[in-house]
Amino acid sequence: MSHIGVIINPAAGRDIRRLTGGASIVDNYAKRRVAECVLSGVTVSADTPDVTLMPDTSGIAANVVEDAPDDVSVKLLDMSLAGEAADTRRAAERFQAKADALVILGGDGTTRDAALGCDTLPLLSVSTGTNNVVPSAVDGTVAGAAAALVASGAVDDRETTYRHEMVKARTESGESVMGIAAVELSDRSFIGTRALLDPDEMLGGIVSRANPSAIGLSSVAGALDSLAPNEPGAIALRLVDEDASDQTVRAIVAPGMTTRVGVKEYHRLSDGESMVVEVDDGVLGADGERELEVTNETVEFHSVSDGPRLISYEAVFECAARAGVLKDGSECC
Repeated sequence: MSHIGVIINPAAGRDIRRLTGGASIVDNYAKRRVAECVLSGVTVSADTPDVTLMPDTSGIAANVVEDAPDDVSVKLLDMSLAGEAADTRRAAERFQAKADALVILGGDGTTRDAALGCDTLPLLSVSTGTNNVVPSAVDGTVAGAAAALVASGAVDDRETTYRHEMVKARTESGESVMGIAAVELSDRSFIGTRALLDPDEMLGGIVSRANPSAIGLSSVAGALDSLAPNEPGAIALRLVDEDASDQTVRAIVAPGMTTRVGVKEYHRLSDGESMVVEVDDGVLGADGERELEVTNETVEFHSVSDGPRLISYEAVFECAARAGVLKDGSECC
């Protein structure tokens, strides 16, 4: 019997950017409904997987288990909670050992934390957070169905999954910050509310994806170049005030925030290449949240090739349709 893990982050989509910008609020009821749709979706597979949900401090997963459909075997993962990102990583490590696929409800930060706990486990991240460059804006039913088809072996995971690179910044003193979509450098001297709010604070950084329709630094990079989800390497940028730059772009820097950004330089980094920046006083962030204060440091930005193995739900259903695996008595593609 195949097995799917589900991680729900109750804190995703509820930070200060709901007050300062135009980001929508994804409340616990909405997340519960998405998770319930995931359970409905897994029944698409002829071999309906068992499902285990990571518990959460808001009780969302417990409610989903209580109201689960009779034709799906569902339970909570037996683990204690500390109410921090390490919970997600520990749950992902457990799922890596016992599950065949993992569905994540959250934003880039939740996806990053889960990815740090996994290696080969296929992940499908559903957007319920603030910065959503990597998570898909996909219905939970579709996500559950795609994960079930991968977990059960109904589709070939070589055709339906891909490795997604991560990005990293490391200081000369040995501290580091890892991001799944972006690692940003800002001139703010303290972490504060964590969320990157003011685009004028951004000094640059590195992204694993570049598309003008993305959010944050990935949108800035996407106005200059393109970097697809399954494409190796990264794009590094140094930003300046638009009045001091010969090159400016219009970008979506946060939900509800568009602005002009001055670009001092940008270049693609292949595996093994890096960008080195001397920082007098600033903060390193990951995926839109400030993480590490740095003072009088040399910081090296580079890509990390062995990132998470992500499920392409579009590829899953293309494969399923091509081979007719949704028909009774059909063969795996």
